[in-house]
Amino acid sequence: MSAKGKQHDRIEELRRLSAEAEAGGGAERREREHKAGKLTARERINLLLDEGSFEELDKFVRHRCVDFGMEEQRPPGDGFVTGFGRVDGRAVYVFAQDFTVFGGSLSETNALKICKVMDLAMRNGAPLIGLNDSGGARIQEGVMSLAGYADIFLRNTLASGVVPQISAILGPCAGGAVYSPAITDFILMTRETSYMFVTGPDVIKTVTHEDVTKQELGGAMTHNATSGVAHFVAQDDADCCAMIRELLGFLPSNNMEDPPRRATSDSPTRREESLNTLVPDDAQKPYDIKDAIHAIMDDGYFCEVHEHFAKNIVVGFARLDGKPVGIVANQPAFLAGVLDINASVKGARFVRFCDAFNIPLITFEDVPGFLPGTQQEFGGIIRHGAKLLYAYAEATVPKITVITRKAYGGAYCVMASKHIRTDANFAWPMAEIAVMGPEGAVNIVYRRELDKTPEKDREALRREKIEEFRERFANPFVAAERGYIDAVIEPAETRGKLITALRALENKKDTNPRKKHGNIPL
Repeated sequence: MSAKGKQHDRIEELRRLSAEAEAGGGAERREREHKAGKLTARERINLLLDEGSFEELDKFVRHRCVDFGMEEQRPPGDGFVTGFGRVDGRAVYVFAQDFTVFGGSLSETNALKICKVMDLAMRNGAPLIGLNDSGGARIQEGVMSLAGYADIFLRNTLASGVVPQISAILGPCAGGAVYSPAITDFILMTRETSYMFVTGPDVIKTVTHEDVTKQELGGAMTHNATSGVAHFVAQDDADCCAMIRELLGFLPSNNMEDPPRRATSDSPTRREESLNTLVPDDAQKPYDIKDAIHAIMDDGYFCEVHEHFAKNIVVGFARLDGKPVGIVANQPAFLAGVLDINASVKGARFVRFCDAFNIPLITFEDVPGFLPGTQQEFGGIIRHGAKLLYAYAEATVPKITVITRKAYGGAYCVMASKHIRTDANFAWPMAEIAVMGPEGAVNIVYRRELDKTPEKDREALRREKIEEFRERFANPFVAAERGYIDAVIEPAETRGKLITALRALENKKDTNPRKKHGNIPL
């Protein structure tokens, strides 16, 4: 055969193998996935990445297992699609599990495929996105499959804080497989078609005799609202891919870069008069801190993270003057904005992410303290609250705090106070900064005087002392006299003040003492 004929045959072989790899488990299995409301691995990648940008790696890799008849089933690609492409023109690395091939199970060889793109993401400073839809470890391969998981876990850990890692759970994710997403920065789940758990309903029924469905045990809303394992809930695969693209728009490609700036026509000096009347005169009345966030940020846009979990604290991304910022805010509309175990952990995790990836932190503070009670104390509120304190104190990115109303007790210190290296601290005129609220303080400070007062006059004296205490101590001017507050500002001017401060902090350089790492109170 001529050289030209051999070349033609090889090209035909390439096309045949490529088509076989792209076919996955075949048309019947693809149709089954579609009927279940799911897309295939390649369809998901096409939705996620810029059109025509995907470059596949290891398309022809096959598994090496020869037990249990597996040598008769060796499809090219081995059920995982890996490679790189672009999102809004920026490079990303991606892997997607194909449920139509061996249920998306992890083998030795497709674990190596994942490890390769993880290594490339680290080496080239690009985000890593995992589209998970897998039945778990490939049982036929035994310990080799487990070793593959451990290899992935190690790379997740080493990549943490170096490149953003995003996990989408688009089907099952069970057993040891859950720990790779758990190490990554953000987890997204689809409302009806995804679930995560370490042990499934059958095992739980056998061991604890509890009856629970897969969705109840590990569905999207369970992990978004109850466990806090997941950060976003999407309606379906397409919605999930769109959310990942949106999220990436706030993030730098790696820890050595700044987050991408976006042009905006929103004036940096825009006043927002509605803020002057947002906080009620009655300190016991709630208001929605999200109203302040939307009013202040560019174009009123706020990308909330962990929306359904620990609603007494709000975290997420927005832009000021076109630049991404991380928002942490107490939410007076839920549990009065008090800090509890879940809120502390939620806030700490988000603060540490922003610090790792050079995203300035804006804190809106209205906190009456830490949630009291035996459940919180027995659950370790001291340790968990310390996580948030540690995260703020450790962070070296630009940090700006606005006290909108209450800043009481230890919670005042924790919420990015001046004393833990916050760069700019502002307060609205109605702010109350004190060891505790006026009501509680009066009951302690004036206890003897109140006890000696006739009962019929006691309540009037208490109200008088409360107002006196509020005027003398629970206002921002006492803290401003000490320099703990840099400025008391008109609420309507908050946007301009924040942007001016951020511009002044553009070249901020701060470091922590040299060490291997700290010992955060886990």
